[in-house]
Amino acid sequence: MSPSPANKVDSVAQQEQRLRVYLAGFDVFRPDAVAHGRKLAALCAEAGFEGLYPLDNTLPEHLDPGERAAWIYAANLDLIRRAHIVMANIDDFRGPGEPDSGTAFEIGFAVALGKDVWGYTTDTGTLVDRVPATPSPEGLVCERGFLVEDFGLSKNLMIACSTRIVHGGPAECIARMRDAYAGSTPPPTIPAAAF
Repeated sequence: MSPSPANKVDSVAQQEQRLRVYLAGFDVFRPDAVAHGRKLAALCAEAGFEGLYPLDNTLPEHLDPGERAAWIYAANLDLIRRAHIVMANIDDFRGPGEPDSGTAFEIGFAVALGKDVWGYTTDTGTLVDRVPATPSPEGLVCERGFLVEDFGLSKNLMIACSTRIVHGGPAECIARMRDAYAGSTPPPTIPAAAF
């Protein structure tokens, strides 16, 4: 039995009352990325949010690699604009101390739009604890010859100071977000063409 028109209207109205969360992170590079995105969206739904995952978008066929990259970029920015909140996987990605650069960009874009950003990480310790470095008169120097910032933070200060960081995985982050936004109604979002 299909839902009545009244039930469809109620369902759409309920969906519009849920805070939308853009699910940022290098999870899109997992072999099971689509299934993982569904799990993240399900966790969001259980907490009363609507999860927006980058792989929810259907990439048009017949684009060359450069056109595909540009399409993905534009589609992800549109999802961030539609979202009320960004939740990012900021675990170290391809090296100690550094999250995925695409995720870092998405965090900065969301902050520039005035959106709340939450990050989750299972990494322990500070940057100084995790980044291989040797002492020098100027401070600790990484393997590539650059100073390792020592502010007692687990991530680069631009992420640590702009993001509510939850130590744990996505479920723990969503639970903290649920508690923080209990009873909140969605504010207006920025239309795709506005920025």
